[in-house]
Amino acid sequence: MTFQPRMDNQIEGFSVMGGLRRRYWNGITADLWDVECAPYAGGHYVARDPRLFILLGHRGRGRPAVRRSKDACFEFQDSRQSPISFVPAEMDLWMEIREVEAVRHLDIHFDADSVARRLGDELDPQRLQDPRLLFFDQKAFGLAELIAAEVANPDPLHDLYGDGLALALLIDVLKLTKAPTRKRGALAPWQLRRATAFIEANCLRGIRLEELASLTGLSQSHFSHSFKASTGIAPHDWQMRARLERAKSMLLRSDQPLTAIAAESGFADHAHFSRVFRRYMGATPSRWRLIHKS
Repeated sequence: MTFQPRMDNQIEGFSVMGGLRRRYWNGITADLWDVECAPYAGGHYVARDPRLFILLGHRGRGRPAVRRSKDACFEFQDSRQSPISFVPAEMDLWMEIREVEAVRHLDIHFDADSVARRLGDELDPQRLQDPRLLFFDQKAFGLAELIAAEVANPDPLHDLYGDGLALALLIDVLKLTKAPTRKRGALAPWQLRRATAFIEANCLRGIRLEELASLTGLSQSHFSHSFKASTGIAPHDWQMRARLERAKSMLLRSDQPLTAIAAESGFADHAHFSRVFRRYMGATPSRWRLIHKS
């Protein structure tokens, strides 16, 4: 998969030496930059996808400095002590460079969904939203140097080499651990979370199996089998239970007639509502309300 990074910036004082060198690896894009700097260089950056910025080296008396807002204090970056930053999607980043003649840096942009599918689990949203700026990690920096060398290589090795290095770097920086073993044939945790969240958000309407399968990247038959292996019930039963949870809440919180609750819970009519409710709950809606409101 060729992943095109989306970056907006307003910068000045940089002159690229040798042009941009770029490689694509399965939802990951690596950009290697060598730039000359004017007496003052800097600007504002925001990317539409998460990325890593690794300062590989700089020349001159000064040091690059970054800050998270236009009014915040700058923090200095050093290729030996603080070369690595993880920058979440849509996060503003300001840079200022004085008394620096040249900078060499590596940018790793990645598509979170693509990387999650490859790892077999959904990436923790909180981990993707929390910035980590200006830190040093010997293993991560070593991987970044190997990636930069491969991007600069005029005769690149097999794609699996650069791809493996880039994926290893993301795993190391984001501290991703092995997903727990799941039952044979079951959905991956991220697939199950995505499917159940969609069902619960849309339970009042008819949900097509095709929609759920598409969300998880599976065929309809594969999804249906794997969903039942994960939950013990079919997707349709999960939707009925989601509707019933809404109905139970209304039965307890209000004195609305059963016909109104049936309509607001997504059932065709009062008879359909009563039939399904009794099958799942073991009592009619009116009897259940009487028992649980008393």
